Amino acid sequence: MPYKDKYDLIIVGGGVLGTFSAYHALRLGKSVALIERNKTPQEATVRNFGQIVPSGLNQEWKKFGFKSLEIYKQLQSIHDFTVRSHGSYYVASNEDEVTLLHELLQTDKSIDYESKILSAREACERLPGLKSQYCAEALHYPEEVSVDPRKMISLVIDYLTEVYQLTYLPYTIAQHFELDANGDCQITTNTKIKLTAEQLLICNGVEFQLLFPEYYLNEETECVKIHMMMTKPQSSLRFYGNVLTGLSIRRYEAFRECPSYSLIVEKNAADPRIKQWGIHILFKQTDNGQIIIGDSHHYADAHDKEELGFDNQQDVNEYILDLAKEIFDLETYQIDTTWTGIYSQAKKVDIISKSIEGKIHILNAIGGKGMTAGPGYTYYHIRKLFGHD
Repeated sequence: MPYKDKYDLIIVGGGVLGTFSAYHALRLGKSVALIERNKTPQEATVRNFGQIVPSGLNQEWKKFGFKSLEIYKQLQSIHDFTVRSHGSYYVASNEDEVTLLHELLQTDKSIDYESKILSAREACERLPGLKSQYCAEALHYPEEVSVDPRKMISLVIDYLTEVYQLTYLPYTIAQHFELDANGDCQITTNTKIKLTAEQLLICNGVEFQLLFPEYYLNEETECVKIHMMMTKPQSSLRFYGNVLTGLSIRRYEAFRECPSYSLIVEKNAADPRIKQWGIHILFKQTDNGQIIIGDSHHYADAHDKEELGFDNQQDVNEYILDLAKEIFDLETYQIDTTWTGIYSQAKKVDIISKSIEGKIHILNAIGGKGMTAGPGYTYYHIRKLFGHD
């Protein structure tokens, strides 16, 4: 593909923030080049559940989650980007968690976001395999969706390349930046390609060392390693939607804003491993019947990222499975594959968003809400960048 003499925007990083920034800029009629160090993105964007759950976001970020839902559904109306409209279920295991469900329901009503309390019987009917001994009640969000994270982002990149003439540069690392005499961004890559752009956007995930490390290698950015696994296909058992359970209710930001939250979380979980390993239990069944189960959260400051290691700890996985078996009676818990993922997040703010000399922009460290809020957040960010806000 021939390169343009000058782009309106060059983006470094093909994850959810980078790719959807490209999507929004292209739809504004801008010329865009997207630089990705691998053939396709390989990090956090493809190593998650693919659960799109604005319900779990705090009030400030819900608007970005709602916009993301709109974007995902719009894309799916054009082509199969693996977006599945099966909703979400928060399953409470006791009266404390039920209290939080009802309080969040009232918040939903105040912002006109559709949700409904399900009795234990109704929840078990909708989610075959859910144990009645575990389920006290559930809160259902019919408008929420899921995606296949291993496929979705590559499908979007292909679509942008074919339909909007995105210049996609895989196997490419941006090594050097400078502003020329005209105030344009000059980028030199590892392949010795030189590119010019009006604006540069850096969405570099956990690759901190190469580009502006001073914004990450401090005490305000951390890395989070998660453990996940996927079962063999279930022979006939099928349930649809994102399933989040009691430990998720105790963890997600939306519930932290509920009036009773502080009183309830004072009742610490009996097993210290839940806090030590940052565990909450999620389920999502894939199109071929496999079930993704997770996850745990292990933390390190950005400059100590290597301390997280690359090991997949068997004791963590076994404990996650033990907890999962208390919730769902699956046909098989035989594991097909396990993996870890690492994402970056800011400690004191919800996302790192910086501009350097008005031309170079850093957008990163969105934390675990990237799939849910990323497409919506970048919609507003790109419009502001190009004066369309």
